[in-house]
Amino acid sequence: MLHLRMIVPPGRTPDAVKLIESTVGTTHLVVLPGAARDPSGDVVMCDVAREACDELLTGLRGLRIDEDGAISVDDVGLSLSKRADAAEEEAPGESADAVIWEQLTDATHEESTLSVTYAAFMILATMIAACGVVLDNAILIVGAMAVGPEFGPLAGVCTAVVRRAPRLAARSLIALLAGFAAAIAVTTLFSLGMDAAGLFSREQLDGTRPNTSFIWQPDPFSFVVALLAGAAGTLSLTSAKSGALVGVAISVTTVPAAANAAVALGYGELGQMWGSVEQLLLNLLGIMLAGTLTLYAQKLLWRTQRGRWTRRGRPGAKVGPKARP
Repeated sequence: MLHLRMIVPPGRTPDAVKLIESTVGTTHLVVLPGAARDPSGDVVMCDVAREACDELLTGLRGLRIDEDGAISVDDVGLSLSKRADAAEEEAPGESADAVIWEQLTDATHEESTLSVTYAAFMILATMIAACGVVLDNAILIVGAMAVGPEFGPLAGVCTAVVRRAPRLAARSLIALLAGFAAAIAVTTLFSLGMDAAGLFSREQLDGTRPNTSFIWQPDPFSFVVALLAGAAGTLSLTSAKSGALVGVAISVTTVPAAANAAVALGYGELGQMWGSVEQLLLNLLGIMLAGTLTLYAQKLLWRTQRGRWTRRGRPGAKVGPKARP
């Protein structure tokens, strides 16, 4: 279940309440007239099944409550209520399959903003990966993959394509490209400094490196893994199973490829540099392609589930004055 808390202009409270009451999957409706001070208005709260939330949010935004009031959504960790259980049973589809598009857009918007923190994580992850590729240390490579924040902008691009949001797409692409450009530039200087200190050497970079040589030698499996990782990462975002993102992060070689390109650039090893750039672009393309297709598939699946639910007569639907118009 999800908990919605709204500040509603008094003149629109009856419409908001009517919408909530007519939406299958809602319960625990509370109205506090005049309780809000900034902005002023009525406080309206309710619980809603995850699979019914997107429809309700769309209707509330249609009333312009997000413009003249406020809407917030929180997860309900535990709800001991027969009414809540009944609301989840009435709602169409399965909660795990439901995508709350407003929540996804908001999350990817935040994660795909080019900020000092984002750039710092990207640079630090690439520098860690640079140590990993020179030392041929798989542990450092895995650690760098986990630190890298690049999946946020990648998910932002996928969401922007499906929702036709050009501003989100532009913001995400800027964060992605600028982040990698800054990381490669700083890591190149870092590798030169490490070479001057005697900690990096050309011989280490040109060695056999059995654990990390795949980073600059892309093959068809690189694209296949990127596709699988993109699909898994997108599902983890839409289903709120964020723990899966760690597995996604350490399954693709975006940050290590950028690191290898930076070190190779510092030593003038153009062959390794271009191979690493190819690996990087291949992984980015695969993730964005799979992520976009996954979102489209989820959108189609949800429409199909709702269509079947409607044709069956909306089992458990509210009737009488609460009937859906």
